[in-house]
Amino acid sequence: MAPTPRRKAKAVEAAVTLSPRRTRSGDVGKRVAAETSTATAAPARAKKKVRFVEGKEENKEKEKESREEDAKNESITIEACKQCNAFKTRALKVKQALETALPAISVSINPLKPRRGCFEIRQDGGQIFISLLNMPRPFTPMKNLDMDELIQDIINKLA
Repeated sequence: MAPTPRRKAKAVEAAVTLSPRRTRSGDVGKRVAAETSTATAAPARAKKKVRFVEGKEENKEKEKESREEDAKNESITIEACKQCNAFKTRALKVKQALETALPAISVSINPLKPRRGCFEIRQDGGQIFISLLNMPRPFTPMKNLDMDELIQDIINKLA
């Protein structure tokens, strides 16, 4: 005769509590116990959220101050694909030229993972100076660019 599910559940709970060994089947009972204990701990979490919201208001004021400082010190992002060194050399050339011409500007290359075949220079405020997307090899649109002329255009727009 097959055992009833009720008996199985008791056997699993007994095995979990008695056995010091860690097995995959033993973790199942612990998960069930953890889920029931989190249901009872919900009111304590609500109190923590209230305290966190109070701290959040203070953080918002600090963020506003930092945004005002960032408006004074503009930042430029250069997104350059890592597929080929041609992207890297051009990005470094633009970065060095902009930092020497306008020392108040901070320039970062690839703060996030770059898109494939992409060379884009943009201001963090949203203005895009140049955007070359989805370029196939041999990246002729980027290689045909006059980088010195592009750098001067960016400096003139920012100054």
